[in-house]
Amino acid sequence: MLGTRTIENPDQMHELGLELGKALRAGDVLVLTGPLGAGKTTLTRGIGEGLGVRGPVTSPTFVLARTHPSLGEGPPLVHVDAYRLNSAVELDDLDIDFAHSVVVVEWGAGMLDGIVDSWLDVVIERPEGANAGELGDELIEPRTVTLTGHGERWSS
Repeated sequence: MLGTRTIENPDQMHELGLELGKALRAGDVLVLTGPLGAGKTTLTRGIGEGLGVRGPVTSPTFVLARTHPSLGEGPPLVHVDAYRLNSAVELDDLDIDFAHSVVVVEWGAGMLDGIVDSWLDVVIERPEGANAGELGDELIEPRTVTLTGHGERWSS
């Protein structure tokens, strides 16, 4: 699961999310980093589908965190937008149940100190300008997604 992948389109980003969602378990934390429009919410939508949670999974920009309960026996998905947060303390103040949920934190790089011991960094990069392609009227840019694990959960 760890490593770097090239994602050609939004459908592949969703598929990566599905794959991740099926492998995740309660207590897992993912930090998504990438520019606006990189595909962070599309990836999270796939994670939610893979986990089997109630949707729709949308960006939690205006509520900071949104919980999607499981439709079965699995853990809920907590989707956090940390863009307006300034520190790990503010993230911790959201009172998220990290131990019993799968938590996806957009814009959360550097905010997990003292909150969790293990997490998965998901960095989404996309080319700009001449390296982008078009499909009809829609701009399609391939993404490079790098998954890097931190802590005991991701060491094997």
